[in-house]
Amino acid sequence: MIDFTASSSAVQSGALVGAVLLEAVVLYVGYGALERVATPIVEKITRA
Repeated sequence: MIDFTASSSAVQSGALVGAVLLEAVVLYVGYGALERVATPIVEKITRA
C-alpha cells in the first residue's frame, strides 16, 4: 500500500476523497448491475 504518512495533509485528504469517490462509483455500478440481473427474477417470482 502507498504510504501517505510522510505527505502533507492536503495530499492525505485528497487521497482520502479520491478513495471515497472511487468506492462510490464502484458501488453505484455494482448495484446497477445487480438490479439489472435481479429485477427479472423478482418479477418472475411475484407473477407466479
